Amino acid sequence: MTLAIGDTAPDFEAETTEGKIRFHDWLGNSWGVLFSHPKDFTPVCTTELGTMARLKPEFDKRNTKIIGLSVDPVTNHAKWADDIKDVVGFAPNYPMIGDTDLKVAKAYGMLPAATAGSSEGRTAADNQTVRTVFIVGPDKKIKLILVYPMTTGRNFDEILRVLDSLQLTAKHRVATPANWKQGEDVIIAGSVSDDEAKKIWPQGFKAPRPYIRIVPQPQ
Repeated sequence: MTLAIGDTAPDFEAETTEGKIRFHDWLGNSWGVLFSHPKDFTPVCTTELGTMARLKPEFDKRNTKIIGLSVDPVTNHAKWADDIKDVVGFAPNYPMIGDTDLKVAKAYGMLPAATAGSSEGRTAADNQTVRTVFIVGPDKKIKLILVYPMTTGRNFDEILRVLDSLQLTAKHRVATPANWKQGEDVIIAGSVSDDEAKKIWPQGFKAPRPYIRIVPQPQ
């Protein structure tokens, strides 16, 4: 199964470090970030989980829940949390899914649907495709998919930047340019005609080209 932006995020029930959840119910009216890991006690993922824990207050400000996934049992996650705290200074303060039957990884297209067996005996290399970030909106639709190699740690500042853009553009008829950060100028969406744009932005807009119309970020 291949997921794309705009698809409904597959719902699932799973055991986590904070008890059993049903994903859509757990998400509620919040945004969500689901980020996955190929195996517990792997070096790059140790740094990522701790970094995400450090940044959790920033996600909280954005009404965004964090949930991790690793293709290992929840009991292993609890032991790994001690290492993460020792190495990074922050232990996971969000639920971690135990995906021992590979059900979630397969539902999200991170492992082939035909993959047999359980997590037992599988190595990080076997699960190397389970290194994905999904941002899911309150409507349960997938808004972003990022896939990383095992040797490259994820940039969670970029995840926050994208989240800011997604939330802004869900509320206003704008798009954000390259390297945009919160508070910078934005671009009027192509779906807005010039006549509409003049009504929405009576103060006017800069147009270096007819198809690029720049305005201050709306509040």
